[in-house]
Amino acid sequence: MTEKQRQFEAPAEIGEFSERLRQLDRGDLSILRRNAGENLATSRRAIGIFYGLLSPGCRVHEEVYFLAATLYGLNDRSFSGDFGQTMKAVKVTSAKESLDTRVKILLDCDLEVTDGRLRRGGELGYRLRQAVKLAGSNQIGVDWVQLIYHLDHWRDASRWVQKAWARSFFQQVRPNHEGATAPEEVSNDAD
Repeated sequence: MTEKQRQFEAPAEIGEFSERLRQLDRGDLSILRRNAGENLATSRRAIGIFYGLLSPGCRVHEEVYFLAATLYGLNDRSFSGDFGQTMKAVKVTSAKESLDTRVKILLDCDLEVTDGRLRRGGELGYRLRQAVKLAGSNQIGVDWVQLIYHLDHWRDASRWVQKAWARSFFQQVRPNHEGATAPEEVSNDAD
């Protein structure tokens, strides 16, 4: 199964959660934003807001939803595409060459889960917080449905999410023989 096939299989509950996030008032978004980097157990004043957003019987890991909810307050703009594409748009907009290194580090981060909970201050949460803020400061949004779905699959042994983001960010566009542009071929030997 390819990344493109997987991105369209996101459960409807993720879209519903994302829509509820969009409808939050500024005060609730501010509380969530102040909890960016925390987990549910260490959050302050956010648990009631969070569970008001969550569908009963959700299939996605609650801590993944919570991480996304706290990041949403940092950048509520919309975007279509995976997070690698978001960061590629930031690079084009900001011309930051150091972004390559940041994305490489992000792709190697672990989603640290202990006893069913995200570890407070985990590296992936920290790096995502920085990247989401950077995108927002460059007027680039995030596809929240896809981000939540991808974070829920971050620990998949095949690392298909990290591969998809890497392709989206690092794959070069070059002109083809007819003058149109197409991504350069990337070997899928590691898939």
